[in-house]
Amino acid sequence: MSVLVTLRVHGRADELERKAASNPAVLAGFLASAREHGVISHRFYANDDGELLVVDEWPSAEAFQAFFDANPEISELMASVGVTEAPEVKFWRKLETGDEL
Repeated sequence: MSVLVTLRVHGRADELERKAASNPAVLAGFLASAREHGVISHRFYANDDGELLVVDEWPSAEAFQAFFDANPEISELMASVGVTEAPEVKFWRKLETGDEL
C-alpha cells in the first residue's frame, strides 16, 4: 500500500514559483528522477505564514528516501528560496474507514 509523504519547511513561496517559472528544467529534472523512483503524485503548497508544504504519494517510505538521497540538489534549491532548517518529513498510511470520496 502506498504512503503519503509530507515535507514542511519555512521558506519563500514567491521565490520558489519565480525559480520554477524562470528555469523549469530544474524541477523537471527532479520530477524525472522522482518518476524513476516510483512517485505516484506530487504537489507544492504554501500558506500565508511562510510555510511550504510538499505532499507526495509514493509506493513506500523507502522509495521516497531513495529519491531524496539520490538528489542532494533538492537541499540547494530549498536553501535558495530561504529554507534554513531541516525539513519536517512525515509518512502517512491510509486508514480503512470506508468513507473515501
